[in-house]
Amino acid sequence: MIQSDLISHYQQNGFVTVPGLFSQEEVQHYIEHYMELNTQGRGEGREIADETDPLKKYPRLMHPHRHDTISMEWMLDKRIVEWLEMLLGPKPYATQTMVYYKPPGSRGQALHQDQFYLRVQPGTCMAAWMALDRCDEENGCLQIVPGSGNLPVLCSVEADLNKSFVSDTVQLPQGMQPTPVVMEPGDVLFFNGSVIHGSFPNTTQDRFRRAIIGHYVSGEAEKVAQWYNPVWMMDGTQINLENSKWGGTCGVWVNKDGRPVVEMAGVETRQNYEIH
Repeated sequence: MIQSDLISHYQQNGFVTVPGLFSQEEVQHYIEHYMELNTQGRGEGREIADETDPLKKYPRLMHPHRHDTISMEWMLDKRIVEWLEMLLGPKPYATQTMVYYKPPGSRGQALHQDQFYLRVQPGTCMAAWMALDRCDEENGCLQIVPGSGNLPVLCSVEADLNKSFVSDTVQLPQGMQPTPVVMEPGDVLFFNGSVIHGSFPNTTQDRFRRAIIGHYVSGEAEKVAQWYNPVWMMDGTQINLENSKWGGTCGVWVNKDGRPVVEMAGVETRQNYEIH
């Protein structure tokens, strides 16, 4: 699709894949770099008790840009910035990077919304999710729920820890199902903070599903959850936004005139906000 078609797709759905935004040579450079970082023990593996869990050896990296120049440069790369400004609006802020290794046999991440964690006020957040390997259903590609891009923050429930390495998820009404997003190395998926997404386990025996993810917030934002400060302007200047408060109402699914709709009838409980 040409650029105008991609922008139109995002406006209608809240997400869009930009194919080949980064070259194969760049992708290989990132793979080598992050596999080396893994050997340095910077990930969250210490939080996993089961020594046989593949994520114990290959835990995700959280906020690597805070100590790693290559991650910082990727987060502020002009190609990502250009798309953010087209989709999210002018002068967005960068707030987080993550690296997922997702080795063979590892669990996925239950369905969730990024705004549940980042709590951007006003405005919303956006993810830039770049594939480092081919991502398909076998190795646990990202799953997107169509039609969720305009939803409010939904109430969370407990996730199945046999399939997900995080303990919270959101429920879907009957008839609403996630759709797999197949991606090639170097593709970047952009999606807003309301989009429900997650991934299933990696069922392969020999294929990683590595990815770099950046989270960004609208340029109109004044507040963000405390774990995401400081934020960076796109010229690399570091600032702090105010900290968002927790709690309040959240959306629940109800049946109205024979169809599922969301009502802000639930009450949030503080649980795993900070681990995303």
